[in-house]
Amino acid sequence: MTPTFTLHRGDSLTVLQSLPDHSVDAVIADPPYNSGGRTGNERRSTSARGKYVSGDAQHDLPDFAGDNRDQRAYLVWLSLILIECLRITRPGGHLLVFSDWRQAPVTADALQVGGWLWQGTVVWHKPVSRPMRGGFKAAAEYIQWGSNGPFDRTPELYLPGVFSASQPSGRQRRHITQKPVDGLLAELVKVCPEGGTVLDPFAGSGSTGVAAVSSGRHFVGIELTEHYHQVAHDRLTDAQRSVAR
Repeated sequence: MTPTFTLHRGDSLTVLQSLPDHSVDAVIADPPYNSGGRTGNERRSTSARGKYVSGDAQHDLPDFAGDNRDQRAYLVWLSLILIECLRITRPGGHLLVFSDWRQAPVTADALQVGGWLWQGTVVWHKPVSRPMRGGFKAAAEYIQWGSNGPFDRTPELYLPGVFSASQPSGRQRRHITQKPVDGLLAELVKVCPEGGTVLDPFAGSGSTGVAAVSSGRHFVGIELTEHYHQVAHDRLTDAQRSVAR
């Protein structure tokens, strides 16, 4: 059967409240990090482009909303999101939530406030990343891993704890903070059984959905920004057609 996808446009928390209990098998979430900047004021007043796009970037991708919360607001907001995700996910299902180094601690807190069992932290190594004068290169982001209660350990699935993959470039770059399908998302979706359903509350340009649909999994996504919602819809349609051939 050709995998299906549903892509909602709207606020994640509002849309999640409309989804039925235990209707997905895994959640892979890449929320706005609400990070960057040296001070809280800089994080709240600078656009996503200003925080996450270097001055020499060769693209003019649109900004996205929801990236100006302070730390306390981010914890409350993400906790509410993950509470809804827990309700929607079947018992034993997995949760993977991206963060940078600044937000790794509060993301792990939100996961546990949301009722998930924290299973650990996965590392995404970025071969192309920003150097730090006099210090260490910011060459990694992090994925907090949780489960809805105990999970099934019987499948023959062994995934690494560190992934190394570069963000898409050139014409393949469709979003400011786009994650790579090859080498990262195509592996992460394996926590969802084949034929199951992956939920992404922050679909962006649809990369998680492309990885899911391309591997025989169904997908439910939510995206607030109109431009990126259309980009995600087009990419998901192309992925579905490729699988159906």
